[in-house]
Amino acid sequence: MAGTVLSPDLSWAYDDKLRNWAGNIEYSTQKISYAESVAQVGELVKKLDKVKVLGTRHCFNRIADSTDQFISLKNLDKVISLDEKNLTVTIGSGIRYGQLGPYLHEKGFALHNLASLPHISVAGACTTATHGSGVKNGNLSTAVRSIELVTADGQVVELSRDKDPNEFHAAVVGLGALGVITKLTLDIQPTYMVRQDVYENLSFDQLKNHFDEILSAGYSVSLFTDWQNQNCSEVWIKSKVGEKEFPYKDDFFGAKRAIKNVHPIIALSAENCTEQMGVPGPWYDRLPHFKMGFTPSSGKELQAEYFIPYRHGMEAMLAISKLTKQVTPQLFISEIRTIAADDLWMSPCYKEPCMTIHFTWKQNWAEVSKLLLIVEKELEPFNPKPHWGKLFSIPPKKIQSRYEKFDDFRKLIHQYDPKGKFQNEFLKKVLA
Repeated sequence: MAGTVLSPDLSWAYDDKLRNWAGNIEYSTQKISYAESVAQVGELVKKLDKVKVLGTRHCFNRIADSTDQFISLKNLDKVISLDEKNLTVTIGSGIRYGQLGPYLHEKGFALHNLASLPHISVAGACTTATHGSGVKNGNLSTAVRSIELVTADGQVVELSRDKDPNEFHAAVVGLGALGVITKLTLDIQPTYMVRQDVYENLSFDQLKNHFDEILSAGYSVSLFTDWQNQNCSEVWIKSKVGEKEFPYKDDFFGAKRAIKNVHPIIALSAENCTEQMGVPGPWYDRLPHFKMGFTPSSGKELQAEYFIPYRHGMEAMLAISKLTKQVTPQLFISEIRTIAADDLWMSPCYKEPCMTIHFTWKQNWAEVSKLLLIVEKELEPFNPKPHWGKLFSIPPKKIQSRYEKFDDFRKLIHQYDPKGKFQNEFLKKVLA
């Protein structure tokens, strides 16, 4: 499966080809239509035999690939309505978090969480159950209150949390298999300010002895490690201003406060990172690690991420730490974060709070593909679930067995898309 579905195509260097953000995937067709309205989406879907939506291209595998035809929703990027009474915002599915955040803040509102980078589309993040961080925070999909889909016959279907709880909980993390997302309504809350404090060199011993306390030290906490020296090179603590006084000064369980802004990959400039040093700022400019106008992370890279039940988090980290010699030569950095449980069928956090181990690899697929097998073998005792939009080699049957509602989801796919209009090779293999 890994060879035929998930392996990157390294012909990314040809600039005239349609490819993903990191350049490791060259898409299998160059045919793309840019929809200007929901009605136009319906017309396109109805007349095409096979089609996929191409979003902001931040997936590292072929979940969004097509050999036939793409639809882009980048022009459906407007705020449709803001309901201040019921605390919701309704948006076109092409909008990016970096666009939505400042708009909401200006109106006095906010989302519960954001991704580490604001460049991604709201619909793309929600349909793959991505991002979000904090022991009490669900992934970004959990903010969805209603969803509008164009189904295989070109019809528009709207599902809501209140009126259609069963199908709604299946459709939010739909993996692009049920239809084209054209509109989302999200929960919002009053706006808030966030401070970001970074500490350096937290030992694994301290983490082992204070695991819960460390990972709940802020509204959102990220640990960064290259798996060397049995420590986390950086701890990023994002705290809501005004909830309580920030209790940590120069010492955080033996880690020392950074004396300047830093990048998660310590050798890189912090210029493209959001402000640190405890300086308060709007939620949309502190919850992400990276600024909207800059290249996030390292750019030319590969990514993998595994969701582990939170209760096994420290064990999983110690298992990976045994692989230092194999992992380090191909690794830029790993990030550890937590996500609350949810009730979305195909979310890796369905009924289970999770910790994720994220790997930002160098763009050397020949070596990284071997390392994925090694990493997954170490994580196997903890029943890891891979991030839907990143690289992995876990066999389909194992993935399916780890989703309680998998069979129900597959039945719903056949109901919504009986002829497989939205299927591609990735979905055929992984969802069988």
